[in-house]
Amino acid sequence: MHQLTGKTGRQAIHTANHWLNLLALACRILATAWVKDRHGNALVRKIVIEQIYFTAVQALPILIPIALITGSALIAQFSKISLQINIGKMMVILVVREIGPGLTALLVILRSATSVTIETSYMNVLKEIETVEMTGIDPLRYIALPRLIGITSAIFSLFIIFDLVSIIGGYALMWVLTDLPIDSFMVQIGKAITAADIVVGLVKALCFGVVITVTCLFHGFATKDGFTGIPAATSRAAMECFFFCLIINGMISMLFYV
Repeated sequence: MHQLTGKTGRQAIHTANHWLNLLALACRILATAWVKDRHGNALVRKIVIEQIYFTAVQALPILIPIALITGSALIAQFSKISLQINIGKMMVILVVREIGPGLTALLVILRSATSVTIETSYMNVLKEIETVEMTGIDPLRYIALPRLIGITSAIFSLFIIFDLVSIIGGYALMWVLTDLPIDSFMVQIGKAITAADIVVGLVKALCFGVVITVTCLFHGFATKDGFTGIPAATSRAAMECFFFCLIINGMISMLFYV
């Protein structure tokens, strides 16, 4: 019994320390944004644009089909019981509030966030980060900050695109291919959606962007076991990102809607 209690206590302390380390890294990265140093701003902007292009633009061929399938499938199912429910309200609840942020975050985690962990892990193992520090350059400003801004901006954009494609594209697809009774669908959407729904989605996107980037960077910077430690660090980063996003999604939904 004492061994079980001790093991549980040690695990709780380890988890708390890990979360505090993530919070400290996030604060340090955000603090570099307020440093009034014009040197290297062009490089930071270049990396931000490249990160947005890789995370958002190159993900569109994957995101758009997923959004179309999701939106059209939900509309098709809800239209069969349209007399019992408000289709527009259900689409807002599921797509705008829950599925949109969740699937967008999952796509970014699987496609881009793990790449950040791999990249920073290789830089750490090959001593590139130490070399950058020896030249007097802050790696958090030139490595971490652009990726934080780029990934967060990309999630913002992808979330908006996912919602629009799911609702408008899914409706257009069902209207062209089927004879389902969805003539008043867009009117129902207009009546159902509120400013709070839009704010909640954007807040989730912001939180997801920060948490995903900081978690992946932390595991990349913490890789010390050589090249063999990179796959393990990438796996841990992906699982933690998914877990943290689930927690944040639930907390924000309860805060605004319960």
